[in-house]
Amino acid sequence: MSHKYPPIADHGVIGDLQTCALVDLKGTIGWFCSPRFDSPSIFASLLDAEKGGHFSLRAVGDGITIKQLYLVDTCILITRYLAEHGVGEVIDFMPIHEPEKATDTHRIVRIARVIRGEVTFELECAPAFDYGRQEHDLTLTDHHALFKSDDFEMSLHSTAMLDLSKGKSIKNGAAKASITLEEGHMFGCTLTTGPDSTTAGALSRHKANRLAMDTIEFWRDWVGNSTYTGRWRERINRSALTLKLLTYAPTGAIVAAPTTSLPEQLQGERNWDYRYTWVRDGSFSVMALMELGFTDEASAFLKWLVERVRAAFDDNPEAPLNLMYKIDGKADLEEAELDHWEGYDKSSPVRIGNGAANQLQLDIYGEAVDAAYHLSKFGRNIDHETWKQLCEIMVWLAANWDRPDEGIWETRGGGKDFTYSRLMCWVAFDRVIRLARDRGLPAPMEEWLATRDAIYNQIQEYGWNEKIGAYTQYYGADVVDAALLKMPLVGFCSPRDPRWLSTMEVIQNEIVSDSLVFRYNPSASPDGLAGDEGTFSICTFWFVDALVRQGAVAEARLVFEQMMTYSNHLGLYSEEIGPRGEQLGNFPQAFTHLALITAAANLNKALDEGKVEYTEVLSTVFGKLFLA
Repeated sequence: MSHKYPPIADHGVIGDLQTCALVDLKGTIGWFCSPRFDSPSIFASLLDAEKGGHFSLRAVGDGITIKQLYLVDTCILITRYLAEHGVGEVIDFMPIHEPEKATDTHRIVRIARVIRGEVTFELECAPAFDYGRQEHDLTLTDHHALFKSDDFEMSLHSTAMLDLSKGKSIKNGAAKASITLEEGHMFGCTLTTGPDSTTAGALSRHKANRLAMDTIEFWRDWVGNSTYTGRWRERINRSALTLKLLTYAPTGAIVAAPTTSLPEQLQGERNWDYRYTWVRDGSFSVMALMELGFTDEASAFLKWLVERVRAAFDDNPEAPLNLMYKIDGKADLEEAELDHWEGYDKSSPVRIGNGAANQLQLDIYGEAVDAAYHLSKFGRNIDHETWKQLCEIMVWLAANWDRPDEGIWETRGGGKDFTYSRLMCWVAFDRVIRLARDRGLPAPMEEWLATRDAIYNQIQEYGWNEKIGAYTQYYGADVVDAALLKMPLVGFCSPRDPRWLSTMEVIQNEIVSDSLVFRYNPSASPDGLAGDEGTFSICTFWFVDALVRQGAVAEARLVFEQMMTYSNHLGLYSEEIGPRGEQLGNFPQAFTHLALITAAANLNKALDEGKVEYTEVLSTVFGKLFLA
């Protein structure tokens, strides 16, 4: 890997519930978009070290050791520098003010201070507006830098003297500063975006303390509402905070990740834009958040989803849902490539937008209805208008469930009869039947029951491959798919059903590697894309859950604990784990963190319910060691 690009895992994330910034271990913000997650980038050195733009604040000198942590139960990031002549730290956060009100004004606060001895810090703010496609003018005074392009404005207010001449205007310039601090002293700066950025003012010690305390209070108040009291609480809280960070508060939409085009394989083409809201990911997030008692967030997303359904039927009754949307609910996600950028560690192309948005993926209906069902179980009743929308979805799904689609993994090799897609269509009918029965709601029950049973019988006839002894990725295939781990989790089959136990054995033999799980084998089941990919972290947590359901609790705990070792130093995960244990794909990934929450909660319940026998799993582990 080029020294120009920090490992994906070497990042923390800060945000204000409308956008996020990634901060690496060296103190560089290498990814930041404003005013929203899916806006054009301002800093993007993660995708082009020379042209992408960056904002660095770090200690300098020889032999510095760097540590990074979050202030407990918050999203305030602290980067510590153990230098030759002292210890310093940089505190990074984004203040949160009326997050439900969409605004163009966003602030990043960066505070450097010395704990002991003496430390020198250097600052450099070098934006590259609109994915590096717009030039800017830089105007500086002693403590203020104004960056302005044709349609964007940003200010940097610094308590340290900026090192360019007063009043000088520079095309595409960068603001710089260097300051040496002694124990007890601090330096601070605020980066403010939007048309009112110049009015933000300087960052005094009093103002810095007030902003920090307000931000601490917000995050701790929020996570303090969690009802979870079991094992791995710190890990679960961090995952919950991460999901909250990835929520666009004005609409309740949850982005899959705040980044685009971080590669699934270095120098490969599997680079996608994840700064949007997937119906699937959001629905899974609803269930994870409800597991912890965050029903307000779950309800907000369901409201957003119902609005998408209503808008879709108004515009096109033939297609009730797209599989993904922008965070404001719009569906124009045309995919384009930024040819002027080299990509992370020369992993091109860099893509914005997402061409998969118009794919047919039938599983999303099951995930959406399942989320509504679970929300109802947690005491949030389905109102009349929402029920009408669900019934309209079911009319469409009854006529369309038996169509080839692109499947959960958004393959680009043409439609197939994916078993998982049929499984989630079964879930959609099963859950809407349960909702109608539980709540006494009007419904065409005979039609729904007949459709649900027809899907079940079809999966058992065509999704099962007697020759390999497993349910397969798609009808007629002889390969398995990790998505099938959901079969017992959604109640389609018993976790001890002979067919399922046989499928689990094939999955473990074919796509599990040292507890890590691949989505599928692309060489055995071509997906229309070149190259390979890492193991998919959400699938590993599904594997944990499936082991728990079949009673292999000790093995599930071992797999779970092993998976914990693959997180980064802050407990964050990207989408995939590479062959050397490195994190790959967009970061941090909502999919991974929501699955961690669900797996941990279910494993914790199983451990509480009875004695776990470790002899068998330990024998297996040590047996492998001795055999090796």
